[in-house]
Amino acid sequence: MCLLIGQEGNLIYNDGYAQIAGSRHPEIFGMAATDAWPEIADFNRSVIGRVMSGECVDFRDTHFSLARNGRPEDVWLDIRYSPITDAEGRRLAALAILNETTDRKITQAELARSVERLDFAMLASGGVGYWDWDVVNDRVTAGGNFADMFGVDRKVAEAGTPIAAFLDGVHPDDRDVLAATIQYALNDGNSFQSEYRLNGAEPRWVLAIGRAVLDDQGAPIRLPGVAIDITDRKKQEQALATSEAGFRALADSMPQMVWSTRPDGFHDYYNARWYEFTGVPAGSTDGEGWNGMFHPDDQNLAWTLWRHSLTTGEPYQIEYRLRHHSGEYRWTLGRALPVRDEQGRITRWFGTCTDIHDSKRAAEEREVVAQELSHRIKNIFSVLTGIIALSARSYPGMKPFADQLRSRISAMGRAHDFVRPHSRVSRPAGNQSSLRALIEQLVMPFQTVDQQRIVFSGDDAALDDAAATPIALLVHELATNAAKYGALAVQEGRVTIDGQADGDSYELTWRERGGEPIDGPPAIEGFGSRLISLSIEGQLGGSLERRWEPEGLMVVFSVPLAALNRSSRLRRPG
Repeated sequence: MCLLIGQEGNLIYNDGYAQIAGSRHPEIFGMAATDAWPEIADFNRSVIGRVMSGECVDFRDTHFSLARNGRPEDVWLDIRYSPITDAEGRRLAALAILNETTDRKITQAELARSVERLDFAMLASGGVGYWDWDVVNDRVTAGGNFADMFGVDRKVAEAGTPIAAFLDGVHPDDRDVLAATIQYALNDGNSFQSEYRLNGAEPRWVLAIGRAVLDDQGAPIRLPGVAIDITDRKKQEQALATSEAGFRALADSMPQMVWSTRPDGFHDYYNARWYEFTGVPAGSTDGEGWNGMFHPDDQNLAWTLWRHSLTTGEPYQIEYRLRHHSGEYRWTLGRALPVRDEQGRITRWFGTCTDIHDSKRAAEEREVVAQELSHRIKNIFSVLTGIIALSARSYPGMKPFADQLRSRISAMGRAHDFVRPHSRVSRPAGNQSSLRALIEQLVMPFQTVDQQRIVFSGDDAALDDAAATPIALLVHELATNAAKYGALAVQEGRVTIDGQADGDSYELTWRERGGEPIDGPPAIEGFGSRLISLSIEGQLGGSLERRWEPEGLMVVFSVPLAALNRSSRLRRPG
């Protein structure tokens, strides 16, 4: 029973109602009915309005879908609502008396299915036989199929014979259970159902279904029914059981934690490794209990990604901290893939959890060492440029050479700083593996406040630390020369850089426009030109072409994509 007080229907209830409420008790005690049961808010709102208007309302075997234990359940209830009034007749509350009839409805449905199966069986072919046992006279009359199943002559079966003639055809290991099942049906007129084996070189399985008929005094007089050959079904069940046992043995032998869910994501299986790692009791993480095993900071992300995979069918992958049986949270890699039927519908999800705690900690330590080493290398570049500057003071005639050398070392330093391992604080804002981002950083000193004099367009390319230095030297030399002698030496001059990826190669074109007209290549090739040729052709295995066009210099270099990024070699087929 419960009281729904006032127009809001605030719930005050007894222990019997608490059992119906399931896991929602005691949180809903005192709560408005529409808030306590949001899935049936419209129903409660309507009923409360009717009862508070003075109406008594009855419902019989009414179906509800209630999430009272963490997931929706089909529930049937008998409910009677009556208004509660004060001495002046004012309606204060509604009294609801509830009786859950779910078990009865399920039983009725199962019985209906059994009757339906019996009806179909009677219409089936040779796999079904019927019998009618006269209990008082111990005479069983049966059809030919039933007689054949039990090895009884058809004419004898049609004329009637004691039940012992048929029981002799039952496998000895199943006779006692069958006899007890028959007796149970005879005692109170219960339905009869039993699965048992028949004798033979290859025992066959039978499903027998019937119901005892009683006289007015409650004594059994007849037991009619049908027997269905279910040998093929039993073989399939055995094959499935063998397959499942094999899967469990395989899963338990794996070093990873293995789990499985229904299509809706309800976890219903974990292998032995899961329970060994977590130390939790078997079954305690079924359903939604798995998320409580994660570090609190990782739970929202895990739920979000998991719901996304359930909605889209995309693979699930995440790194999170999982609680070890020691109480420590250890880093784990979680992955899951869906299994689909022939129509593409997801039938199950299978996933694994792999302990990556040690490798993750080792990677973090390596990153710290790499950051420190890279920082020291950067300092070496700074020391070199300082030494060159100090040395040049003693030899004024060497200052132009010293300035060029310092500028080139600075370009190498910027390239190294761009691609080197960084901490979260020192990491550049741009993509460290982007050729475009590196070039834009290198040409930044040549840009003006109000306009971009050097513009990159076209395709980007992935870049690693080995290729960053020669690319940096190339761009630095071209930009420096353009500022001294080329397009950037005049206010109107511009430079465009165009990148084009074509299959396994990448082509970069440097084009100067708007500078002083040029007559052709210089008479003497400078050191910078030889340096960039050596970098592109020697280090990257590419080709370099200069075109001295009247409008300005154009430089085209082409390199294999694998030379720009070593990891691309690992992704190539073969």
